Amino acid sequence: MARIHIDLPETFPFSTDIQLYLSHMNYGGHLDNALLLTVVSEARVRWLKSMGYGELDVEGLGIIVADAALQYKSEAFHGETMRVEMGPADFGKYGCDLLWRMAERDSGREVARGKTGIVFFDYQARKVAAVPEAFRRRFADT
Repeated sequence: MARIHIDLPETFPFSTDIQLYLSHMNYGGHLDNALLLTVVSEARVRWLKSMGYGELDVEGLGIIVADAALQYKSEAFHGETMRVEMGPADFGKYGCDLLWRMAERDSGREVARGKTGIVFFDYQARKVAAVPEAFRRRFADT
């Protein structure tokens, strides 16, 4: 069976540190696969906030996660602090991918990498919307 392979850029425009709590762990004592995405979601909220946005207001539009893919690289454990780096790529008419890498902050050990596809959504009209030009222009060089 072919495995997912995700290529990442050398650098990212944003990073944040998130400590892993006991509630992030599974019965095996390491980061639960489903809860890894909650850590990535927290990083996405922080990334948007760093630009003055929220998930329901990016230049007047909301965002919706359309898909997600990830690769595990190593285990992560309770009490470790993850550095999550993130940035957009592959813009289309209605959205883009958010590429991310999660590594243990102190050692640099890569834990996981992935991409989350987002689409812009007009909640009043209840339909997808084009990527706001002001948002797209912020990343013209990426």
